[in-house]
Amino acid sequence: MTETLNLVLDLSSKPTNDRFFGLHRTVHPPLPHASRSSTKCSTMALAAATPSSGDQGRCSPHLVFIPSAGMGHLLPFTRFIAALADTGRVDISVVTALPTVSEAEADHFAGLFATFPAIRRIDFNLLPFDEAAFAGTDPFLLRWESLRRSAHLLGPLIAGNTQRASAIVTDVTLASQLIPIAKDDLHLPCHILFSSCATMLSFLAYFPTYLDAASTNHLAGDVNIPGIGHVPVDYPPQVLRNPDSLFTKQFIANGRLIAEADGILVNTFDALEPDALAALRGGKVVPGFPPVFAVGPLKSTSTTGSDETVVGASSPIAWLDEQPVRSVVYVAFGNRSAAALEQIREIGAGLEASGCRFLWVVKTTVVDREDTAGLTDVLGGGFLGRVQGRGFVTKEWVDQEAVLKHPAIGLYLSHCGWNSVTESAMYGVPMLAWPTLGDQRLIATVIRSGGFGQWMEHWSWEGNSVVSGVEIGEMVKQVMGDEAISTRAAKVREEATKAVAQGGSSYRNMQEFVATLKAT
Repeated sequence: MTETLNLVLDLSSKPTNDRFFGLHRTVHPPLPHASRSSTKCSTMALAAATPSSGDQGRCSPHLVFIPSAGMGHLLPFTRFIAALADTGRVDISVVTALPTVSEAEADHFAGLFATFPAIRRIDFNLLPFDEAAFAGTDPFLLRWESLRRSAHLLGPLIAGNTQRASAIVTDVTLASQLIPIAKDDLHLPCHILFSSCATMLSFLAYFPTYLDAASTNHLAGDVNIPGIGHVPVDYPPQVLRNPDSLFTKQFIANGRLIAEADGILVNTFDALEPDALAALRGGKVVPGFPPVFAVGPLKSTSTTGSDETVVGASSPIAWLDEQPVRSVVYVAFGNRSAAALEQIREIGAGLEASGCRFLWVVKTTVVDREDTAGLTDVLGGGFLGRVQGRGFVTKEWVDQEAVLKHPAIGLYLSHCGWNSVTESAMYGVPMLAWPTLGDQRLIATVIRSGGFGQWMEHWSWEGNSVVSGVEIGEMVKQVMGDEAISTRAAKVREEATKAVAQGGSSYRNMQEFVATLKAT
């Protein structure tokens, strides 16, 4: 266990299940995580790195990873780190900001270090941050801001590490802070691991040019991205229409600096987003843009050789085992948003009316807020009885990758988080896209252009809008029976498999990235 100065572990915490690689393992104790009320009480930024317990060669390149917050951002980091660790060609250190913003993140980090004990952990306690000026702001945006305001302390922390770094890999949310620190203070290359699609990367990179041309400081209309095309104003994150938003300010700052990175790593593959990748690499979006390495789809990796699965996922997986091939609709909308009760019940009515089997992960709260409502209270009396046998409904955590790769799954009704989309592509699951927020409408364009799903563009989660159960049921039944979409999804799976196989495009891109690193 890593020893950290001025860090008090919550020794009363219960053991946590390691969900990182789909393995059932107990980790004592978890990394501490912040409640919404305790974030501002973080201790002064002091940290100590513990040397690896593995045998890491001093002649290998040493990468220092600096992730951000939010599982959508953390997951591609840990998967990419796992892929690199499996090669045995790179020494790895990971900066973990403490306290973590959620219990899920604490568990995830614990799983990473338990599975790969050779990876060094560099604990980084953030400076105190007064959230009062940002009342009502998303806790993950606040964490990004806290990281950005403490970033100046990372230079001395990394410079004082026992092994000199060869390069830094960080999240796009920290780009404008860490690129200058890496290049000017540490004299190190700085790479960005981008957590969304290449299409969204194109928008981010071009957005400052759009702002300058329009003489504005916010999203004020449609955007025409060179090499990409027309982006309607309601496709990008809508918070960008507000120039005073913390997200808008961070987004613009990161967009203006990202072209100064030494490389961009993206969890996608060439066959999935050929136009966006070609436009970025060819300098059409931004002249002189750094190299773009499409290294996806990134997936969970186990080094144990075990077929063991997470105990928490055994019940839905066991239920799927009893269902016919490609007969089940998987319904899940991520953990960053929760539907209104009325919409949840309309989704239930639609699934019931569709006549299809379904596995539905119901969420009534966001992030780590306690969810105490019972399923009967949420779904209404009688629903669970009426769908018994053909519907599996849960509020518990589900191993999504295990679900999507199960042969019983025939459709994914999804919020269009990028990790979910790449997992669907990897396992050839058709998608019915219902984006909720952020970059998800731009991501939905990738599903539509790829032909492996249907985007109901007029379905909304905003305001008092409610999509009827009748319409949901009709679309579920229609897409489940669409042979063209199923055929295309199977083709995308073949392309994804080929991309990560030896000699494939993502395999070559990974090798090319590693070749750019210099040994220490």
